[in-house]
Amino acid sequence: MSKIVSIATAVPQYKHKQEDILTFMQNVYAMNEVDKRKLKFLYHQSAIDTRYSVLPDYGRSANDWEFYPATENLEPFPNLELRMKWFNDTAPALSVNAIENCITEKIDKSEITHLITVTCTGLSAPGLDLQIMEALDLSSNIFRTSVNFMGCYAAIHALKLADAFARENKDAKILVVCTELCTLHFQQKNSMDNIASSLLFGDGSAAVLVTHDDSPFDGLHIKNFYSEVSFKGKKDMSWGLSSSGFLMTLSGYIPDLIEEDFNTLTEHALENAKLEKEDISHWCIHPGGKKILTAIQKSIDLPAESLQHSYNILKDYGNMSSPSILFVLREISDELKNKKAKANIFGAAFGPGLTMETFILTND
Repeated sequence: MSKIVSIATAVPQYKHKQEDILTFMQNVYAMNEVDKRKLKFLYHQSAIDTRYSVLPDYGRSANDWEFYPATENLEPFPNLELRMKWFNDTAPALSVNAIENCITEKIDKSEITHLITVTCTGLSAPGLDLQIMEALDLSSNIFRTSVNFMGCYAAIHALKLADAFARENKDAKILVVCTELCTLHFQQKNSMDNIASSLLFGDGSAAVLVTHDDSPFDGLHIKNFYSEVSFKGKKDMSWGLSSSGFLMTLSGYIPDLIEEDFNTLTEHALENAKLEKEDISHWCIHPGGKKILTAIQKSIDLPAESLQHSYNILKDYGNMSSPSILFVLREISDELKNKKAKANIFGAAFGPGLTMETFILTND
């Protein structure tokens, strides 16, 4: 078996109130008063108070914008090249911040044997993995791999890889870092997909250190993984490239699909781990949005407080894609440090496909 021995997070310097982002969107979408009221209602129902971004623009007047042109309709609209330049200029430092927070008091950076980078909001070669290696002056022969373009469930896929590496090598010290700059990909077209994306997503980074069970560190033991794909939802959640940035499709049917399928997924995952629902003490659910969390509560008949950690992250950070579930796990881990009771943690995240990934951790 393997275990997660440290979890840390980092966010960009610009913290935006949801109300300020609402004002930005109302203005750039050039909405009439009726549409402005409708958008305001949606923002106030989002359960999000604040989000972080590498862009200062969302909280500033147009004259002080640094990314968007202070022109009517934001023309010339930022192209893909500009967005990738901002990603390459800001993502490495944010990732390094999360990594340093993660390994402090655990290991020296020279002890890292494997580096797994995760992102779906910035792509280049040399990419984030090499940028991190150079910034941290890591060994030039470190094992490295990247998980790209998998969306919100990608952190769990990366943990699967880390688990496999740790089981194979008792001396391995595997670092997973998930960094997403979702706010770089705002689109100016006034569509439901773009409105949903601009309402939900924020920027952030999270890092985890995984070792073999025999390592001297305390941690959360990785007990099991389980995943399923519901192809009937493949058109309802997608993420694609365009000349003006990455385009998100986020159908309003996603919560309904999750509510319909999540109980069966949970039953299968628990059966695979030889556990019962009653054995789960903590639910670590990706905070994809208020409606998604509500759908999960209904699907598996959970009291609202069971997902409080997920609601807390949604409230303070929004949906950051892949790092989000690690932000939730960090909060659960911090809570468990003050308790001696046995805990079984059930984690789940969702992404294009519709893909549903789960994990089970224990502190036993």
